[in-house]
Amino acid sequence: MPGDNHDTTDLPARKKHAVSVAYTALRAHLADYGHRWPDEQAVVAQFLELLDDPANPLLRERLEGHLTGGAWLVSADGRRTLLTHHRKLGRWLQLGGHADGDEDMARVALKEAEEESGLSDLSVEGGIFDLDRHWIPERKDVPGHWHYDIRYVVRANGSEDYVVSEESLDLAWRDIGPIAAEPDESLSRMARKWLARNTA
Repeated sequence: MPGDNHDTTDLPARKKHAVSVAYTALRAHLADYGHRWPDEQAVVAQFLELLDDPANPLLRERLEGHLTGGAWLVSADGRRTLLTHHRKLGRWLQLGGHADGDEDMARVALKEAEEESGLSDLSVEGGIFDLDRHWIPERKDVPGHWHYDIRYVVRANGSEDYVVSEESLDLAWRDIGPIAAEPDESLSRMARKWLARNTA
C-alpha cells in the first residue's frame, strides 16, 4: 500500500525526474481540485498518498493500485455524454483506461477517448474534472486492485458517429440530465458537476 516515504534519494533516475516534473504538476492539479471540491479532500489525500509511494503508479503492473485516465466525453452542445458498456466489467461507464507509463493524465484520457470511440475531433477542456478510486475485481490472472481514476472533460467537436471498439459491448450517447439521478454515484456525481457548471 502507499506509504509515507518522501525521500527520493534511492529512487531510479527516471522516477526522480517524474517526481520533480510530472508529479509536481499533478500534485498541484490535485491540490487545485481539492480547493474547488472541499468535500472531496479525503479522496484527494488517497491520490496524493499514491503519488508518494516509491512504486510507479503509472504502471498497471503495480497491482496494489495504479492511475487511470477517464474521459467525460460530451457532445458539442454539452447535453449528452458518450458512455461505454464495458466488456470486462459489464457496466455502463465513462471512457478511459490505463496510463501505461504516460505521465500526462489529460493526454491519457484523450487517447483513450479516441481509441474507444473512434472519434477524431476531440479536445480536453480544463483541468481535473473528477476523481474516483474504485475497486476492480479479480479477472483471470489479474488479482483485484484499485483504480485511481483522474477524469477530464473531453469535447466532441465534429462527427458524433462512434465506432465500437473491442473494449466495449456497445457505446451510446446519453442525455446527461437523467444520469444525475442514477444510483451509480461515480457517474451521477459527474453528471451533477457538469449540470451545475453549465447552469451557473
